[in-house]
Amino acid sequence: MRVVAEILVGLLAALHLYIMVMEMFLWTTPRVRASFGSTAEFAEQTKVLAANQGLYNGFLAAGLIWGLIASDPVGHDAQIFFTACVVVAGLYGGATASRRILLAQALPGAIALAAVLLAG
Repeated sequence: MRVVAEILVGLLAALHLYIMVMEMFLWTTPRVRASFGSTAEFAEQTKVLAANQGLYNGFLAAGLIWGLIASDPVGHDAQIFFTACVVVAGLYGGATASRRILLAQALPGAIALAAVLLAG
């Protein structure tokens, strides 16, 4: 179960690195605008806010990666903390921004968190 948990945490970290790149560097591109349902004008007006949001996603990814490479008990505790942070961020985003965030962020975070907890 530990291997499954680590794979899920790794995938969650990769997801948040991907989100970071989209929000920090690709926010105004047609593909990213389409995935977020925004216009070119809106994307241009909000690119600084999106970059800030992307930075936070990068911090989540860094914490998840730290949890994977740190020795236990620190690594295990970091995995619990950062997967829980992903779940909370996903729940907040789902409640305030878009319900899609529940599936894209909160659900993967919850699955990874459950796996980490079960792996003990």
